[in-house]
Amino acid sequence: MNQPQANTSQIYIGTQNGVVVCVDRILRGDLIGKFYHSYSLEAQEFLNLGHLLFQMETLFNELKFPYPSTNERHFHENPSPDTGRAANRSYHEEKREKIMNDEQLLMKHGDLGSFIIRVQHRQNSSWQGRITWIEKNKTVYFRSVWEMMKLIENAIDSVAPRENEEPEPGWPDSAE
Repeated sequence: MNQPQANTSQIYIGTQNGVVVCVDRILRGDLIGKFYHSYSLEAQEFLNLGHLLFQMETLFNELKFPYPSTNERHFHENPSPDTGRAANRSYHEEKREKIMNDEQLLMKHGDLGSFIIRVQHRQNSSWQGRITWIEKNKTVYFRSVWEMMKLIENAIDSVAPRENEEPEPGWPDSAE
């Protein structure tokens, strides 16, 4: 007797800080593309994975989500004459409003690969979360930024191998 199968699709955003990373090409070993998030209609381009991570970290800091377990230190040169400590500055914080809905985000795709990244925690000066390879509908949990980067690189290498390099294992094979 045939029973209906549950929808096991991992193709969803599901969090306020979810991003869609679209890898378009490889230039001198660097993955180049753009990423999208709900707070802008414009793509943010990246020139390598380090550039992507820096921009995503900036977005997470602006959203204050996920909140980092460690904060940056700031040293001020001009201490307050009254206390000898740096004066507290009050900054007007602007709350970002969502401009693009999840369905619009999920329509974005890269020429070589597309990934939904959901960072759930920023602990131990790194990120933890889930990454979904959209084209393969595969989701993997990652425990660090380095692990997330390797998953993206391995996925792209499996569809567009770099010259003189062997692809590394990383994504589980699906039973097809």
